[in-house]
Order: sequence, then C-alpha cells, then structure tokens
Amino acid sequence: MNIETLDLNLLRLFDAIWRRRSVSQAAEELGLSQPAASQGLSRLRHQLGDVLFHRAPGGVQPTPRADQLAAAIQSALSLLEGALEAPVDQFRSRESRRVFRLHLSDIGEARFLPALMALLRREAPLTRIETSPLPQPDIAPALHAGRIDLAIGYLREVTDTSMRPLLSDVYVVMLRRDHPMARRWRRLKTAPGHDALGQLEFATVRSHADTLRILHLLGLQQRVRLTAANFLSLPMTVRTTDLAVLMPHSVALGISPQSDFAIFDPVLPMRELTVAMHWSRRFEHDPAQRWLRERIAALFPGQ
Repeated sequence: MNIETLDLNLLRLFDAIWRRRSVSQAAEELGLSQPAASQGLSRLRHQLGDVLFHRAPGGVQPTPRADQLAAAIQSALSLLEGALEAPVDQFRSRESRRVFRLHLSDIGEARFLPALMALLRREAPLTRIETSPLPQPDIAPALHAGRIDLAIGYLREVTDTSMRPLLSDVYVVMLRRDHPMARRWRRLKTAPGHDALGQLEFATVRSHADTLRILHLLGLQQRVRLTAANFLSLPMTVRTTDLAVLMPHSVALGISPQSDFAIFDPVLPMRELTVAMHWSRRFEHDPAQRWLRERIAALFPGQ
C-alpha cells in the first residue's frame, strides 16, 4: 500500500474486522452496509496483496499477515484518536464520572481492589469500578472491543495485548495445621517433593486452572477430590478436611486466621507466576486508561 493513497477508513475497517472476527459485525460497528464493508475489504486485499481474512465458522480468521499488521494499525489509530481528543493528554480525574471495567478473578479482587479503591477515593472520587472474570480466550477480544479497560492476573493465554508485570509470586501447598503430613514435614524440615505430594488429596479451583495443570504435570490429577469455582470456599474446607490446596503464596498469607493452616514450599513444575496488567494497543493513548494504568503501576511496581 502506498502511503499517499492510504484511506484511513480502510484501516478502521481492518481493525474492526480483526477485533470482531466478523465482516458483518464490523460493518455494524462502523455504521456501514454489509456490501460496503465487503467492498472495502476487497480494496484492502488488492492494495496489500494478501487475502487478510479467511472464512471460518461464525465469521473470519486473520492470516499471519493480518495479525502482523494489526498491532501497528491499532497503535496508529490509537495515537490519532488520542491526538484528536480534547484535552489532548489530560484526564480530569477529580471531575470524571468514568466507569472503569476490569477483568479480575476472585483472588485478584482481594489483592488489588483495596489499594485501588483507596487511591480512587483520593484522586478520582466520582469514578466507578466494575469487575467481572472472563474466560482467558475472551479477554483480548473484550479489551480490543472496549468492553473492558484492563485485565489483571496471571493470564498466560492472553496474547496480542500490551502488558506490564505488577508482581511475582510462587505456588505453595496449604494444609490444616494439624494435618498428619504437615506434622511430618515440619519434623523433617524438608521441602515436599513428588512422593510426599502423592500422599495428599487435593482441592483445586476452576478460576485458577494452572493449579490443576501443575497436578497433571506431576501425574497427580487422580488425587483431586474437589474442584471448586474459586478460592473463597477453600479455607473452611481445608480447615475441616485432609484436603490440600495449591495457591499463590500471597493468597495463602492473606488467609485468616493463619494459626489454622500450615504452608509449605514444595518442589513444583511451573512454580513461579507473574501477575500482569493487560490492555489493548487500540487504547494505548486513551487519557483515562493511561491515567489508570499509571496509577496501578505505581501501586504495584513489579513487586
């Protein structure tokens, strides 16, 4: 494509199709007819010398060339949209009634919301926060479409986004304090290995699938006796049973009362995890989003 013949509307159409994975939905988003969107896509294909999108069940799938172009086009559109906004780079936090929508899991809410809400009360008292957990495959499309502003968590499957690490953690195993294995491990003063873990029965959570993935890697998936929706119910369950649970160390330390539990640092695959903040390159220069990202990064500077 020659820059002198560049049609900005075609780039907006490309971005909408790439995000929506649908020509018809992109046309609806941009206020175009279906034939106009199809004609625009044909022009792009001709100018770029690539089919860009293949037919797929329920819509279209981008070619490798389209995926390569997407980041640059989103960044360019975001820069232009940000430059055209007034004020150019200012978010009036004390006056704004912006609703920020975030992806957070249950443990993410417990870890991040107290400090964030305290900051917003001081600096942006009229803003609101809405959180909702999304399946990992849905997070990037929701970010690109503007349905959520940020996603925070250990999101290994989320790609095609900008991201910034916020904190590092490790997985530990938590038992009730008087569990027979807990007494034995304290006496031996050794880190539990595969054989020791194989003597336990486990509870896992669907909202933190890597705990189950670790047990699969250890060949211990048959030792799972409970799969819960999230971590909130597990402290009482662990306290009253012989079940063990894998969880991030910071989450285990936050459980009260600590005197009821024993926490051990076992030998595990995928032991380390990095919690990061993800956002769409399409909104890289959005003043409100940028303000929020900067505040969150300052609250959790890669701990």
